[in-house]
Amino acid sequence: MPRLVVHSRIAAAVSAALGAAAPTAGLHAQETPASTALEVIIVTATRREANVQDIPFNISALGPEALERQRLTRLAEFTRVVPGLYLADQGPRAANLMTVRGLNVSSLTASEALGNGTGGTVATYMGDVPLYVDLKMVDMERIEALLGPQGTLYGAGTLGGAIRYLPNRADPQRTEAEFAGRFYSLSHSDGLGADVHGVVNVPLVDDRVALRAVLGYTDDPGFIDYGYLVRERGVSNPQPDFGNPADVQANLKRRKDADTEQTLYGRLGLFWQVTDTLEANLTYYYQDQEVGARTVNHDKAFATGTYVSGHRVLEPSEQKNQLWALELGWDLGFARLVSATGYSDYKSNGQRDQTDLLLDFEYGYEDFPSFVAYTREDREEETFNQELRLVSQGDGRWSWIAGAFYNHFTLDSSSAEFVPGFPEFIGLPPDTPTLEYLELNDETLEEKALFGELGYLITDRWQVTVGARWFEFEDDLETQFALPLIEPVPGEVNLSGNRNKTQDDDVIFKFNTSYRFTDDLMTYLTISEGYRQGGVNSGPACQNPLPPGQNVCLLPDEVLISPDTTVNYELGLRSTWLDGALLVNASIYYIDWEDIQVAGTSVNGSVAITVNGSSAESKGLEITSQWQMTDSFRLAASYSYNDAQLTSFAPGLVDGFDAFDGDRLSGTPEHQGNLALIYDRPLNDRWNLEADYSMTAVSDVYTKVGLRNNGEVLGGFALHNAAVGLSSDRWMVRLYADNLFDKYAVTSVRTDRSYIRAVGDFDLRRYFQGMVRPRSVGLELRYKFDL
Repeated sequence: MPRLVVHSRIAAAVSAALGAAAPTAGLHAQETPASTALEVIIVTATRREANVQDIPFNISALGPEALERQRLTRLAEFTRVVPGLYLADQGPRAANLMTVRGLNVSSLTASEALGNGTGGTVATYMGDVPLYVDLKMVDMERIEALLGPQGTLYGAGTLGGAIRYLPNRADPQRTEAEFAGRFYSLSHSDGLGADVHGVVNVPLVDDRVALRAVLGYTDDPGFIDYGYLVRERGVSNPQPDFGNPADVQANLKRRKDADTEQTLYGRLGLFWQVTDTLEANLTYYYQDQEVGARTVNHDKAFATGTYVSGHRVLEPSEQKNQLWALELGWDLGFARLVSATGYSDYKSNGQRDQTDLLLDFEYGYEDFPSFVAYTREDREEETFNQELRLVSQGDGRWSWIAGAFYNHFTLDSSSAEFVPGFPEFIGLPPDTPTLEYLELNDETLEEKALFGELGYLITDRWQVTVGARWFEFEDDLETQFALPLIEPVPGEVNLSGNRNKTQDDDVIFKFNTSYRFTDDLMTYLTISEGYRQGGVNSGPACQNPLPPGQNVCLLPDEVLISPDTTVNYELGLRSTWLDGALLVNASIYYIDWEDIQVAGTSVNGSVAITVNGSSAESKGLEITSQWQMTDSFRLAASYSYNDAQLTSFAPGLVDGFDAFDGDRLSGTPEHQGNLALIYDRPLNDRWNLEADYSMTAVSDVYTKVGLRNNGEVLGGFALHNAAVGLSSDRWMVRLYADNLFDKYAVTSVRTDRSYIRAVGDFDLRRYFQGMVRPRSVGLELRYKFDL
């Protein structure tokens, strides 16, 4: 694999502070002057090594110093410094919804419908293998964020962009080891947190074979109290007389700082220079995350306070990711042949409070004074990916890329709902099992694709590239379910189900051209198509006619998910000024989005499904600037504006309610910005003084398209971070504060405020809110060993 070349600490730190947008094509790499000139990162986003300033599409690249200095260890933190990306942070338990350039119409809600992903508009890569993991960003060579569809460059097609995690490879020419740790306290928490890791790189055969190992552990204390947990499910009253302390004490208990996180993560990499022209990288990734509870509050629904959940049972979750990746590269002279093979295994199990969903059905559960329901959920995913890619080399006027891709995905999941005490309450025998609903899903998804690009250098300053991607996929889903409490013999599990298949194939295209007016000024134009494959929703098919009583099923038009597509138009500018001390990049874009996929629920039983509806457009502006003011001071700033709205009438789009042409899309702010001031000064021949301040800000976000069906506005907010420290070749020690002013801001909700109501004697708690992480104050240490 081509390696990262970091020309200076300046580039890494500035990119870190901003996630600077940058552009393409590997032409005219710039010579950077000394002194206060900004120097840049070499990336491989175009499948060739290129100065990030020479890439004619929108890319942000963050190097190792940037990630460390900004303390970016989670995807939610990374997206705050990349203009055009936004993630509705719901804490470590959730698979959070991520949007790019406003491409979202789903209502902001709890994350169960996302599965192991971020919503499908942005693809994520571990090296050259497509896989979603909210990976701990430790020992990274760099992380690249590419905005716009990338299906003609990468095996996995994308609707709106891609994120690439590129870890440090084992190096056969260096022996090194490092220990780093972060120790901190959280506001609104009684505990202390720690995140520690170690790295070892050992050559095994000089210049040929090396091993690199990374091992880390996160222990986060949590900050959400669960103050309304029932003492005994099905016996305790979940809503006692709150004016009677004895009644409350007899029925409820409290868990302080319940949303803890313990994550063990690691990576083992083996590099082998097989011959002078053939190299192999074998990597194993492991991440095991245990989260104690969901990071939400019920302040509006149940007057809990801003850091207290009203759930009646805890909602723990464990997620385990493993990936084996083999990447081979052959230098054939005229071209480089790359093979990327990946096998991944994902397992999760968790528990959810299901009380409010069942109460809302009003099937009689509300008549049981001690009613509490919960789920147990297990999920296993296995994915095999194979990509072959041939990339031309040389300095001729023609350049090309050709590739083939294969993906095989399987899913095995189960969801079981339990209603302790309820069978006996309705007169069933005392030994009747409390299982109320069971759903099993078995899915196989297979995708094949051919992709490539052809470029031509018309003059020394003007290039044109065209690309195409052909693909086909097939999705096969079998669903089985049971409702044991309404069986002729209550408690028996009699599974019934259905099997649905869908398939599709298509061809998408790309056109790109760029012109370099001077060595410091380039403009580009890109027109590209994006595609998100369809599939099949999980859930039992409805009978016709529906039987009386409780029904949990999908209507015929709720089964299949159609693909959705985008056409992206982008005009961009890349420029440097003041002898390389000032960088200004800008782009404007327009996106046409058809057959939109949107998260919804079934008419019967509120099963989480994906539906299609209507069309939309997104247009906006992104600006990034970096300025090396003096030898010691650097300033970085970015700003993005996005206007995303429907372009046609959309019946039933918003959870069954109509939406209309001109309605603003949900889940994304119109304005997003970032500012960072970085200070570096040598104190002597050994030590440097470092200090930095940064601010990220977003404007308001709609929870539902056009605020239809009780949508609401989540107010904009700004977060401030600061740090000061000392560093040397071996040591680094730093004091820091994230969310310096302990800002409280809502980032997501579940359902809407119409659910703040009573059902029988119960106050529904189905509506809740997620929030930004409170102030964290801590100490960072790093030490590099001589081996």
